[in-house]
Amino acid sequence: MAYLHALREFTARLLGQVPASCGLCLGSAQGGRLCGYCHRAVTHSMAQSGPRCTVCQLVLNGAGICPDCVQHTPAFDRVIAAFDYAPPGDLLIHRLKVQRQFISAGMLAGLLADAVLASTPALHADAVLVPVPASRAALLRRGFNPAAELARSLARKLRRPCRPELLLRTREGVKQAQLGRIERARSVQALYSCPPRVQGLHIAVVDDVLTTGSTLHSIAKAFKAGGAASVWGLVLARTPYPADGLAAAPGPDPRD
Repeated sequence: MAYLHALREFTARLLGQVPASCGLCLGSAQGGRLCGYCHRAVTHSMAQSGPRCTVCQLVLNGAGICPDCVQHTPAFDRVIAAFDYAPPGDLLIHRLKVQRQFISAGMLAGLLADAVLASTPALHADAVLVPVPASRAALLRRGFNPAAELARSLARKLRRPCRPELLLRTREGVKQAQLGRIERARSVQALYSCPPRVQGLHIAVVDDVLTTGSTLHSIAKAFKAGGAASVWGLVLARTPYPADGLAAAPGPDPRD
């Protein structure tokens, strides 16, 4: 096993030096990563958009209050996001989920891994990664689960276990694309369950986009009820709070 791990690490380092096209602008890059310019363009808002909520990573309002957490205390403990769900980063997620470029999951997982490693406080040393399960309809439509692809690649980069069997989807649910914040919260109630094997575990739930936090809140409630010690969310993108404050702006293909 140690030999195989060393071989994978060597191969990853070797591929990382191979000239390739940037995953966004198609310019010169290395190893399937973004070029330096696109990397800065995608990730800069996380540091330059102002103070953020220490729990859900939403930009605080003018009064220094989180618009989401002030209304409903989330069941999850903390979120780590790689970038905001806004141009140009939203195009990367669109290509993964809508254009089915699942080979880009590794590049996107690299962005999220960077955010995880830079996080203060740090992700628990014993945290296990668990992807959000996709609906049967979404799996049939896409042919893969974006969250699962991200989680597997992220687990390799962070050297953490990936345990998709720890989270089950109990029913199909409804598409959330056109739902407001209240409707989204209702649609995911009791949508997920976990087997009785999470007592004392530190869980890191992996997903592509966090919009209202309803999905992660529902999942965290299930894990906490099962005895999990902590539940964090690791997401590629955090959707900014909508200007009208009523309904979250839907992405090109939100989770369903």
